[in-house]
Amino acid sequence: MATPRPILIVEDDAALRATLAEQICLEGDFTADEAESASEAVQKLASADAHYDAILLDIGLPDGDGRDLCAKLRRDGMRMPVIMLTGADGEQDVVRGLDAGANDYIAKPFRLNELLARVRAQLRVFDNSEDAVFTVGPYMFRPSARLLLEPARNRKVRLTDKESNILKFLYRAGGRPVPRQILLNEVWGYNSAVTTHTLETHIYRLRQKIEPDPSRARLLLTEGGGYKLDPVATSAV
Repeated sequence: MATPRPILIVEDDAALRATLAEQICLEGDFTADEAESASEAVQKLASADAHYDAILLDIGLPDGDGRDLCAKLRRDGMRMPVIMLTGADGEQDVVRGLDAGANDYIAKPFRLNELLARVRAQLRVFDNSEDAVFTVGPYMFRPSARLLLEPARNRKVRLTDKESNILKFLYRAGGRPVPRQILLNEVWGYNSAVTTHTLETHIYRLRQKIEPDPSRARLLLTEGGGYKLDPVATSAV
């Protein structure tokens, strides 16, 4: 099962916010955090350990317009998908929301299944974009830059193209072991000249870069005839 992805719900209607959070968590694909105002949302997003993969953002907030908040987030460099929630679905309202930087727009009342489908669709697009950032143990992983950032130690780890693709595919497997041959095919394609020894060499080099003790791997594990990534593992203190 894939690691649940965190969503921030910014909605002033307490009943709707609680219902959304409960239903989203029941799906198993997501976890939910809540904010009842723009100021609370900004506070949560500014927290040092905050990480949200998507935001559900109401337009009518008690301390401002959600579109203004969305525009601020974009100015501040936050690129995760933002889906606007509103009772106003006129053309001008939609245009203003999208112009503010929203990725999608859904009018109340809405069906939860449709909302979640839209969230998943936006996450698929985002995951393949230049802006995607994944949390892998102590690292922030930027696949497009082939870079791991370790904020606690102010360290950067440069990856090769193949190392980055291995890490990205294992991350998307959500903690499930990936057989060597599947990983080989996904990263190198169906190239008969490439053997599992090539993959094992890349795994060895990747562990040298990311594991505190490469001889006792905690993040990139060998299991079930393949490899898996433990996204919640932390580096040794």
